[in-house]
Amino acid sequence: MRLCSIASGSSGNCIYIGSDNTHLLIDTGISKKRIEDGLAELNVKGEEISGIFITHEHVDHIQGLGVFSRKYNVPIYASKGTIAGIQTCKTIGKMPEGLLHELKVDSVFEIGDLKVKPFSISHDANEPTGFRIEGEDKAVAVATDLGTYDEYIVENLKNLNAVLLEANHDTHMVEVGPYPYPLKQRVLGNKGHLSNELSGRLLCDILHDKLTCVLLGHLSKENNYAELAYETVKLEVTMSKTPFNGNDVPLMVADRDKMSKIFNV
Repeated sequence: MRLCSIASGSSGNCIYIGSDNTHLLIDTGISKKRIEDGLAELNVKGEEISGIFITHEHVDHIQGLGVFSRKYNVPIYASKGTIAGIQTCKTIGKMPEGLLHELKVDSVFEIGDLKVKPFSISHDANEPTGFRIEGEDKAVAVATDLGTYDEYIVENLKNLNAVLLEANHDTHMVEVGPYPYPLKQRVLGNKGHLSNELSGRLLCDILHDKLTCVLLGHLSKENNYAELAYETVKLEVTMSKTPFNGNDVPLMVADRDKMSKIFNV
C-alpha cells in the first residue's frame, strides 16, 4: 500500500491511498489540475481512481469534487450526512446522477482489494468521518478535523502502519491571534480541530513498533507552522510514559502546497 498527501492544510486537502490495483482519494479540496498533477507524480491517471472518499462537506475537502468526478466519472463515497451537505453545496455544481454512494459508519466497505472503514469524528459538520483502509496485512488511516478524541478514536487508529494525523494549531497562537472570538471558540472547541499537543497525546496512544509513517496534516495557515507542530508532537512523545522517544518516531509534516513523500507500507 502507498500513502501520499497531495495537499493538506486549512486551505485544501487531498490524500492518496492505494495498492497496485486500487487507487483511492480521501477528499478533493483542491483544484482538478492540482489533483491531476499529484496523481501524475504517483503514475496514476484520473480514470484509474477507484473511488473518492469524503470526510465531510466543508469546502477545503470538496472544492474540486464536482469538476474531477464529472470528468472521470469516479464514484464518491461518504456518510449520509456528508452526502446531504455535498448536495446543498452550490460551489461544486450539480453532481451527476448515481455518483454519490452512502457509507455506514463503522461498517467495512470493500473496494477492489482494499477494505475501508469510516469512523465517526467530532467536528462541526453534518456527519464527519475519518477513514481506516486495510489491504493484505497493512493498515493506514486518515484522521483530521477532530476537535477531540476518545477511546473509540484510539481503537480505530490502533495497529496502523501509517497515519495522517491532524496537528491543526498551536493553542497559544489561536488565543493571541487575529481570529474573532467566536472563531477562536470554534477552533478550540470539541467540534473544532486538534491542537499540536492533543495530536501528540493521541499519537502516544497508538504508537507501536510497526507504525512506520506518521504524517502530521491539516495545519492552520494562521495558527501553526510546520516546525512548531513537529517539535510539539515529538516533545509530547518524549514526555509520555510510552517506551518511545520523540526522536524514534517516523514523523513528518504534510505541506499545504506540495506533495509529501510517497510512503510505501
